[in-house]
Amino acid sequence: MTPARPAPARAPIPAQRRRHAVLAGVAAAAVLVAATTISVEANASVPATPSGWTLQWSDDFTGSANTLPSSNNWIFTTGTQYPNGPANFGTGEIQTYTTSTQNISLDGSGNLKITPIRSSSGQWTSARIETKRTNFKPPSGGVLRIEGRIAMPNVTGSSAMGYWPAFWALGSPYRGNYWNWPGIGELDIMENVNGMNQVWGTLHCGVNPGGPCNETNGLGATRACPNNNCQGNFHTYAIEWDTGVSPQVLRWYVDGVQFFSVTQNQVGSYWSNMTSHEGYFILLNVAMGGAFPNGVAGYSTPTSGTRSGVPMLVDYVAVYTKGGGGSTPTAAPSSPAPTSSSGTRSAYSTIQAESYNAQYGIVPGSDQIGYIAGGDWARYDNVDFGSTAPKDFLARVSSGAASGVSGTVEVRVDSLSNGPIGSFSLANTGGWSSFREVPGNVGAVTGRHTVFLSFSSGQPADFVNVDWFVFRR
Repeated sequence: MTPARPAPARAPIPAQRRRHAVLAGVAAAAVLVAATTISVEANASVPATPSGWTLQWSDDFTGSANTLPSSNNWIFTTGTQYPNGPANFGTGEIQTYTTSTQNISLDGSGNLKITPIRSSSGQWTSARIETKRTNFKPPSGGVLRIEGRIAMPNVTGSSAMGYWPAFWALGSPYRGNYWNWPGIGELDIMENVNGMNQVWGTLHCGVNPGGPCNETNGLGATRACPNNNCQGNFHTYAIEWDTGVSPQVLRWYVDGVQFFSVTQNQVGSYWSNMTSHEGYFILLNVAMGGAFPNGVAGYSTPTSGTRSGVPMLVDYVAVYTKGGGGSTPTAAPSSPAPTSSSGTRSAYSTIQAESYNAQYGIVPGSDQIGYIAGGDWARYDNVDFGSTAPKDFLARVSSGAASGVSGTVEVRVDSLSNGPIGSFSLANTGGWSSFREVPGNVGAVTGRHTVFLSFSSGQPADFVNVDWFVFRR
């Protein structure tokens, strides 16, 4: 049974993370524990894939000290809310997220550091990143495992008030919408507040308030970290989504010890809402203050006694699958469906963007490609223009790029080093799900060619999703 705590006041809007359960007596005892200095070290690489599992994606945060994590794997959340989303990310947290290497960087020893910092004027900054990929999902009849080796910030007692490190996942439809929580699903793999020697695992789902997941608190459980404290020591936190059993089940682990589970029957008809979309994306962050740490402490956090500058360290994040008779989304499909039995594609039939033969920098969805920035590209082999050159091309695209961010969608043939034969410019279309059909002129081209969609921009930010494209005569 999940112990109860006083519920924080609910915000008047849906938000992705409200909080869970802890005995008030446990909270009071935990905040009296003095901070201790504990050495931590990284594996410096993702461990060998366990027998029976397949590694689908990973990041071991190898790189030079004081550099940012890979932009091929991660996107940054900045500010105090998503564009047009709930204020303070709907949780009441008080920090501003940045891309400063003071708040987020590699440490040069195989760790990612996320460090909350208080300025001389009392303002807090921190960092939050999300995987570019949004399609982490088990194969049909198989199991998905999301795992990370993490050391919570090494701070306890009164110095830890307001610290809220988290390793979690959100359903893909949340990205670009920001108002469909909790129906799309939220899997909190590891959370901690106020420097307590506890790990929380929680599922958010259904409707808010109430529903099968008891929102805004969610369905959750907590336990102490095995063998040594959570704070300042690496522990491995994981969740498994098992579709090979009936009812399906979610299982939470710390250091291989299962401490919580939720079955499909507990969620009922809402299970399909959180599992029928393309999958989940992963998040890492350290928030400061908000509903969860405030509710546990019984007062507003952080306080004047909260210590600044204590990082969460992440050694690696890995995604595995096993079993199942269906297909598992991968980063680069290798065998797109041709448009004819001869293996050619007609330039004048719609070419689905996700059916590329090779790519760089993009993230595939079930029916589009996305999170595309300058320098990214996708290649389409054996495109047949016949004996009559096209007059233009048409692409179905969307953009949720920030103000001032734009780019160019280009068509090249045979080589990326060749100049584009056609292009069009694109800025924000009203959101990442707001698709429109945009034409672009093309030069004369006939016969069969390799076609590249290439993307250029004067800014490093993502600026376009592509659903499909077609040439017109």
